[in-house]
Amino acid sequence: MKYKILLPTDFSKNAWYAITYALELYKKDFCDFYILNVFSATNHVIDSLLNMEPGNELYESAKLESENGLAKVLDMLAFKDYNNQRHHFKTISKFNNVVEAIKNTVEEKDIELIVMGTKGKTDSKKRIFGNVAVNVMENVRNCPVLVVPEGAKHHLPKEIVFPTSYKTHFKKRELNHLINLAKKCDAAIRILHVATEKRLTNKQINNKTLLEEYFKELPHTYHTLSHVDIPTAVNCFVESRASDMVAFINKKHSFFRNALSHPLVKKMGYNSKVPLLIMHDLRN
Repeated sequence: MKYKILLPTDFSKNAWYAITYALELYKKDFCDFYILNVFSATNHVIDSLLNMEPGNELYESAKLESENGLAKVLDMLAFKDYNNQRHHFKTISKFNNVVEAIKNTVEEKDIELIVMGTKGKTDSKKRIFGNVAVNVMENVRNCPVLVVPEGAKHHLPKEIVFPTSYKTHFKKRELNHLINLAKKCDAAIRILHVATEKRLTNKQINNKTLLEEYFKELPHTYHTLSHVDIPTAVNCFVESRASDMVAFINKKHSFFRNALSHPLVKKMGYNSKVPLLIMHDLRN
């Protein structure tokens, strides 16, 4: 099987780290890696729309800078003597809004996974995720997204945390990427229930039974934390166990912006070293 993986880059250190993480994660697999840079002439949207036409000096200058940057990424791979015969690289330079460019590339190239950094060139120390990462997690719903912090360990994950309230009926195909990744890496799944009630309802019990069926071929265990908000619970659980990855299904449009801007998460997790796998509700 050959994977098609999209690697967006703004040529930042964090973006490069995400690229090298993806290469390690899929080192034994046949992959086509598409390295995407989205360019504009200016940070001001209106100016870009007015001045960015092919042939225009601003457009051609920005495009050349983008193409040169992509060539440099390929040079960096060559310089680190990267010669995995299973991996092939293709570069894409696009003028567009970043989210729209990623959506379009996913459709055009039949991409199966997006791997990107948590933050770009600004690299704010006060925020867990940059605006671009949050916008991609929220709005690119036609493909799973793996967001990689700069401090993530370069090894295959052995423990993946899957937080759930058991209140939502998941479909197996929504979890396929998590299941396949866990099988590929021989990883265990830790199902974390963040409880707000003393006991599970019948609906929650039924949903838990479905998860048991979905994960039956994988090593998995169930855990519960009570009377604490989801971001704090996940961070505490991951840190206490030194877990390697967290996997979510994004069920509502604003989940990530609300949850990940939580002040306790900022306080505890802005130097998080754990990648986040975001899958999407296929009904949205």
